[in-house]
Amino acid sequence: MFFKKREDFDPNIIKKIYQNSRISRYITFTFGILLLSLSYNIFVMPTKIVYGMGGIGVILKNLYNVDPSLTILIGSTFTLILSFILLGKEKSMHSIVGTFMYPLFIKLTSFVPNYIDLGNLETIVIVVSGSLISGLGLGLVFKSGFTTGGTDILNQIFAKFGKMGMGKAMLLTDGVIILASFFVFGFSVFIYSIISLAIISFLTDKVILGISQSKSFYIITEHDTTVKKFLTYQLGHGVTVLNGKGGYTGNNQKVIMCIVPTKDYFVVKEGIKRIDPEAFFLVTDAYEVSGGSIGGNNGLN
Repeated sequence: MFFKKREDFDPNIIKKIYQNSRISRYITFTFGILLLSLSYNIFVMPTKIVYGMGGIGVILKNLYNVDPSLTILIGSTFTLILSFILLGKEKSMHSIVGTFMYPLFIKLTSFVPNYIDLGNLETIVIVVSGSLISGLGLGLVFKSGFTTGGTDILNQIFAKFGKMGMGKAMLLTDGVIILASFFVFGFSVFIYSIISLAIISFLTDKVILGISQSKSFYIITEHDTTVKKFLTYQLGHGVTVLNGKGGYTGNNQKVIMCIVPTKDYFVVKEGIKRIDPEAFFLVTDAYEVSGGSIGGNNGLN
């Protein structure tokens, strides 16, 4: 996107985004850190589940009786310094608070397991419970615009300088740490760690994006007028018609875009198929819809 006038572009837009709702962001962040810390002490330490900087803390605690909060603090401080050197000040600022608060909260909540008896629970139940709470906490931290530092910073560094996506970077850092658990604690902990990381990753995304309440339909059909009437007059949803061109044929095509509540997904899909069995359509999750109304005609006809 190009700006016709220099004054059209606000170079401080990111700064202003983070300044908005600062109090609510810090409350959300603090609650997320608290959940992470409680989960670490109550569920992670007893089962020796290993992932991230906390996983290194688990390993060193069991091998050399080093306080996990100290391990996390030292490791996260080191990665924070690397972040300022390699990623720059702007990307590093939002990791400072988490770098120090996370190990602090782990230390402050270390007494809680003394009052909670997990003796009668199966290991898998403890692992899943801890993963759910950790995923919720981490999602709240990220959603508030902060990070916990540690391996999250390493992921960004590997992604930038290794010319790889964040997914591969996470696989590299957490993969090495989880692999170490195999040699230190054995196969069972290794498998539990993989399960835990998968649950945390899934739930973190859900907390950040939210549960999809809408679906986006992109439809290419020879019966575009009939499909539009079906969506607008029979179901009451607004549509937008986009101009497209076939990549192979070069022919101009109309693409109908319509956002509908998830509860209407089935009837929209089946309706399109009945109108035109040869219709091509793409359906994606719409996590946030702003402007207009998906429950009625939004005027985009």
